[in-house]
Amino acid sequence: MKWGKVGICEKLGFSSGEFSASILWQTLMFFLPVFYTDTFGLSAAAAGTMFLLVRLFDAINDPIMGTIADNTRTRWGQFRPYLLWLAVPFGIGAVLMFYVPDFAYTGKLLYAYITYTLMMVIYTAIMIPYNAMVGVITPDPGERTEISSYKFVFAYAAGITVQALVIPLVERFGGGNDIMGYRMTMILFGSISVIFFLIAFFSSRERVEAPKNQKFAFYKDLKNLLANKAWVIIFFVSLLLLIYVAIRSSVIIYYFQYLIGNRNGATAFMVTGTVFVLIGVLPTRWLSDKFGKKRLFITCMVIIGLSSIGLYFAESNLRLLYFFQIVFSLASGPTMPLIWSMLADSADYGEWKFGRRTTGLVYSAATFGQKAGFSIGGAIALWVLAFFGYQANVVQPEAALMGIKLSLSVIPGVLALGVAGILYFYPVNDEDVIKISMELNRKKNNV
Repeated sequence: MKWGKVGICEKLGFSSGEFSASILWQTLMFFLPVFYTDTFGLSAAAAGTMFLLVRLFDAINDPIMGTIADNTRTRWGQFRPYLLWLAVPFGIGAVLMFYVPDFAYTGKLLYAYITYTLMMVIYTAIMIPYNAMVGVITPDPGERTEISSYKFVFAYAAGITVQALVIPLVERFGGGNDIMGYRMTMILFGSISVIFFLIAFFSSRERVEAPKNQKFAFYKDLKNLLANKAWVIIFFVSLLLLIYVAIRSSVIIYYFQYLIGNRNGATAFMVTGTVFVLIGVLPTRWLSDKFGKKRLFITCMVIIGLSSIGLYFAESNLRLLYFFQIVFSLASGPTMPLIWSMLADSADYGEWKFGRRTTGLVYSAATFGQKAGFSIGGAIALWVLAFFGYQANVVQPEAALMGIKLSLSVIPGVLALGVAGILYFYPVNDEDVIKISMELNRKKNNV
């Protein structure tokens, strides 16, 4: 095998873990807000505040988990063993989060806080090491981009699964009882998550190691991280990107239920989007090799921003809705593989500049930004609904409909254009990454 190359079976096996993560994450993005307001019985304002507080608390844990993972040493490696240790708790936590206890409102709210917090802590503990593995499976930057693309093929496959099946499964399992329907659906999804995390564990291995004389130095590593301009840019990109994704995803069900008048229509809309995102993922490595990661990323974000704003003018015109959804989704395809590949590059850049490799901290601190963005975005979506007068399961006033429409279109679009502006300042080009990677490899092999 050539330097840095990874076999197709390992790429597929490792990337299958993303299906486990995304089958939960997609359920949280698209269905948890409406589950909490319309099935569990929380007010939109209370659910929005919970999203913000719990996710921010969880996001703070990310750098801690990254440091723990960086200092883990086992016969399976630094990051890989967490897939084995936490697969089953991950599945159990997913089920508990969608269980509706027979409590009064205050008891339900407390239960929601506890189970949601527990699930987010487990998610952090398994996903920080899993994502960091992209940086240690291979030192080859092109292979990292390809592995990231494989990961997001599985991620979007999970998205299609969730978007296509949740509403039908809830109706089939529940027979009109959404509480039972959600419970049984999550038992199914939780079991699938356990299986795919175990497949990822058994099929992958780590090849890039931290310097053997490197010792624990959290504050020094954190200081170096904040001085790593490449990482800082990707952090803010991740933050804003997840804010607009969370806002948009949270209101799709509301949009179809209250503006279109057909909740089930959201299934086809979401699946169509994810199918075209998946199509957009496929040429990511070819496009990044041809145009460069930075230029490709900026172009995608401009298209995303303009197509998202275009949704405002579609209203209930399904042809226009689907047109802008397809354009938005195709441009979204390369974005997440690029983020994770560029994070691995920023880890190399940090080691080259400061002499210390902190892959776990690099990924965990970036995940902190993503979770903070997801928490802020999810909270903003529900707060916007509450501000415009949304009430569950009733005919909505015009103001509430406007709030839903803005949350699907203009607000995410403006944020996406902001991401494009930030990316302009990204300091490392693809040629720099290759030179840095080869220099680090020579040093480690004393060449």
